[in-house]
Amino acid sequence: MQSRRNFIGKVATGLAGTLAASNVLGANDRVRVGLIGSGARGSELLREVLACPNTECAAVADIYTKHLDAVQGIIPGVKIYQDYQRLLENHAVDAVVIATPPHLHASQFVASVDAGKHVYVERVMAFTLEDAKAMRVASQRKPDLIMQVGHQACSSGHALDAARFLQPELMGRVTGVRAQFFRNTPSGKPQWARPIYPDMTPENIDWKSFLGEGPRREFDANRYHNWRLFQDYSGGSVTENLSMQLAFWYKLLDLEIPRAATMAGGVYLWKDGREVPDTMHVSLEHSEEVLFSWDSGFGNSQPGVSEEVLGTHGTISRSQQLRYAPQKVNRPAGNEMVGVARTEPRAHMQNFLEAIRGRQEVNCPVDLGFRVSIACHMALESYRQQRTVFWDPAQEEIV
Repeated sequence: MQSRRNFIGKVATGLAGTLAASNVLGANDRVRVGLIGSGARGSELLREVLACPNTECAAVADIYTKHLDAVQGIIPGVKIYQDYQRLLENHAVDAVVIATPPHLHASQFVASVDAGKHVYVERVMAFTLEDAKAMRVASQRKPDLIMQVGHQACSSGHALDAARFLQPELMGRVTGVRAQFFRNTPSGKPQWARPIYPDMTPENIDWKSFLGEGPRREFDANRYHNWRLFQDYSGGSVTENLSMQLAFWYKLLDLEIPRAATMAGGVYLWKDGREVPDTMHVSLEHSEEVLFSWDSGFGNSQPGVSEEVLGTHGTISRSQQLRYAPQKVNRPAGNEMVGVARTEPRAHMQNFLEAIRGRQEVNCPVDLGFRVSIACHMALESYRQQRTVFWDPAQEEIV
């Protein structure tokens, strides 16, 4: 295995190239993108695509007719489809951006790769262990295609600063990461709950396509619109929020799949029919002898969103800003430092597009998405089984 110093140096060099990407591109570098899933997040990513130089949106697919109408308001005349397979048949599409619920990621990712499209897939990359394996196999079948997982912080200035601070002489031996993700909402307005609109009917929503390979159920507009609340389609805060904090530090610390995972918590606050917990603690033990602990709740925002990397010689703290503080017991002459690298607008999407043009490597490849996905799935399995679960690396199974 490569040394930690060499790994960190490679990360810093790669990120520096990403953050300094040129905005002057030739006409023959135009990338034509197709969007699968044009809801709230998909619309955000679509605007990122349109704001990147020499890039256009060639087609959009969504199972809800209202979303397709909205897209035509943004890009008049764009090709629209209710079936994403039709979009993949469009030869004008070079790359696809997948912004659908996690339970649909694997089938859409595999179909996109098999259709010869470059792929950007939102977090979490894979919803189940089987999905993760299928996506990895598909990526290996088409090594010439570019595939980016949507953990945006991997292309941030924070990542570049963290790589610079993660040196043995500054950090010593790292043994722990403490992370947290806390939010709050006004009384009577549960986190993630969205209103159901009158036009959310079987006539306007392709319910069968929404279910994908999940359990068969009768049409339910609440399940469609509030999919984050249901275990069939989401891991809640684990797949939405823990995944992005894991991806950042898994990349920087070069961590493998956890050896063991333990998750506790429940639906303590929002008794609105949701199945995913609103209060939770996750502990991930790694063979590198790094313990990653994470707390999350939707009833108090005071702790905020942050991580601390704990080394014998120093601490890296990340929230709105990234900071380094020495452990005076081992670095008595050490000074505190503040990260200074700027995050360029749309850096992660731009990194994906530059990788397609052959100018960079992606900052969040399938291998990283694979490790993060399995870590999240292990946590959820621990919660469901109410016990610690373990990773068998030889069989690639959770036991």
